[in-house]
Amino acid sequence: MKKIAVIVSAICMLAAPFASFAANPAQDLKDFKGYFTDRFPDVPLQDFTNGVYAVDKASREQWEAFEEFPPYEIAVDKGEDLFNTPFKNGKTYASCFPNAEKGMVQNYPYFDKKRNEVITVELAINNCRKNNGEKPLKYKKGKMAHLSAYLSYQSRGAKGNVKIVDSPESMQWYEQGKKHFYAKRGQLNMSCADCHYYNAGNKIRADILSPALGHTSHFPVYRNKWAGMGTLHRRYGGCNKQVRAKPFKAQSKEYRALEYFHTYMSNGLTLNGPGVRK
Repeated sequence: MKKIAVIVSAICMLAAPFASFAANPAQDLKDFKGYFTDRFPDVPLQDFTNGVYAVDKASREQWEAFEEFPPYEIAVDKGEDLFNTPFKNGKTYASCFPNAEKGMVQNYPYFDKKRNEVITVELAINNCRKNNGEKPLKYKKGKMAHLSAYLSYQSRGAKGNVKIVDSPESMQWYEQGKKHFYAKRGQLNMSCADCHYYNAGNKIRADILSPALGHTSHFPVYRNKWAGMGTLHRRYGGCNKQVRAKPFKAQSKEYRALEYFHTYMSNGLTLNGPGVRK
């Protein structure tokens, strides 16, 4: 009997971490926001969209200087030109995104019931190209980042409105993204949450770790480190490399699931992309 009790106890211990991930998106969102507003009581909720610049005054002063002459403006202009340049068949991106100028990024990513998958802005851009007989663009930078920057700029001022569809398939994507956020990986055995949830506001070497709340609101971003624009999935890959883990491919199911969860956790905050970061 004692042996059986030990086995049952071991099974429960193994199952416990996974049980804690039982999905309840609305409660997750409430708890996520509550954690950060309690941790940083002097930071207005909306200000979390400014990342580390919301929690560190010295960094904010430097960032505000960058924003006086934002380096992403060139990318927005290039993206607008690309958006309005006809494909070989005479159509433009407007044929796929008729509401782009009114703002659409606030609704991405979303779960496509017909395709049973999460669709991000960048994936939608390439789907549009394929449907119009054009070759897909690379997902991390270049023309893709420029188009994404233009679309994000049109959505400035709109509140994040990601919907977690109440279906088994949608919830599987959400749960996978949530597990990815909290799961440890790489030689350094660290998770997204280790840096940007539990240690948000603390220093790692000379850098201050940004809060995960509001993370996705300002992408794509111009990073001084990159000397150019990059998409959210480019940043995901960089984070994985920093903990010495092999990154997934941009727009892989793993990163799209993470984006589904990660973006939903900032629902209701006003978008301010594209942005500029270190």
